[in-house]
Amino acid sequence: MNHKLRSTLTNLCRHCFAFISMVVVVCNSAFAAENKMFRAGASIVDITPTNFPVLVNAMFTERTATNVVDRLYTRALALDDGSTRLVITVVDTCVISRDLIDHAKEQASKITGLATDKMLVSATHTHSGASAMGCLGSRMDTNYAVFLAPRIAEAIIGAVKNLQPARVGWGGVDDWKHTFNRRWIRRPDKLLTDPFGEQNVRAHMHPGYESPDVVGSSGPVDPGLSVLMVQSLDGKPLSLLANYSQHYYGSPLLSSDYFGRFCNNIAARLNVVEAIGTNGFVAMMSQGTSGDLMWMDYSAPQVKDIGYDAYAKEMAGEVAEVVSKIKFHDWVPLKMAERTLALNYRAPDEARLEWARKTVKTFEGRLPQSMAEIYSQESIYLHERPRTELKLQA
Repeated sequence: MNHKLRSTLTNLCRHCFAFISMVVVVCNSAFAAENKMFRAGASIVDITPTNFPVLVNAMFTERTATNVVDRLYTRALALDDGSTRLVITVVDTCVISRDLIDHAKEQASKITGLATDKMLVSATHTHSGASAMGCLGSRMDTNYAVFLAPRIAEAIIGAVKNLQPARVGWGGVDDWKHTFNRRWIRRPDKLLTDPFGEQNVRAHMHPGYESPDVVGSSGPVDPGLSVLMVQSLDGKPLSLLANYSQHYYGSPLLSSDYFGRFCNNIAARLNVVEAIGTNGFVAMMSQGTSGDLMWMDYSAPQVKDIGYDAYAKEMAGEVAEVVSKIKFHDWVPLKMAERTLALNYRAPDEARLEWARKTVKTFEGRLPQSMAEIYSQESIYLHERPRTELKLQA
């Protein structure tokens, strides 16, 4: 499997059984009956590990963390138009398994009565969080996964519990300054060698700034920065959900990366304080269609790495500008749909499978370390599980 396919599958899987999109149907004031009430509630739960060291995934090989730079949270927003109630939840982790999400939803459903198909759960995709799911050369931290599931449920339950009369508004802007394609097409005479030993890599990520070895980016960029916000009837901010297609910035272990720092910065811009365990303001930055997107603009000369906090401040400034133009509504209708999608994986042929089995035997008893070892293991996984079922939610 080449890098481009891997990126496509990773991006598709992460977003399909998590948060694809949310559609708020616009209506005018004449459409909203006087007796209809819109309600919203938000909740934030600390999911920072309590036992160290903890495993960290999100890179090709496994890492461990022994301390915390930025605390990790699960943030949830409940919306209710009087007939449809739904909850959107964003978790500070790289990837979450379908089983873990379903377990958390079932726990929350028992307490709230809310159907699990009215719950959307996504990962921020921080590369500096605890490992809630095995990934490439990394294992799941089983203790942390057991710790995480009930806390996701707790956030959902808290958001429903905190429902109150609210007003809702939304807006967006195309932000071309903070996300770029990281995967570039290489010149025919500058192909790279793939993990299977074949010189056929025509597209590869992180080519370097103004690299002479590439001819252009491999695809388009999604610049959409969208914002959904709810406030109390007297105008007090209750919660804000932003969505942007930027993979991650890069932060020390453990950290929520720019996603968490954005929440702090947008709260400061709005002159409110995030409050854990109370009915206070909750900010959320969710992950968009970011499989090949990063903050580096490789078409231009290299610029100074400003760091994830400064980047988050810039993003908060962009969102604050959108918020200043939002028109709030006393009531809007909500709609949500969920479908399952059965897909085939791209399975290895017999020659590839034979290579994979031989390679796996060379590192029995330890984790894979090289790209060849990691991809040999992945090839066997694809052979043993040729199909998958994803959840698609809107």
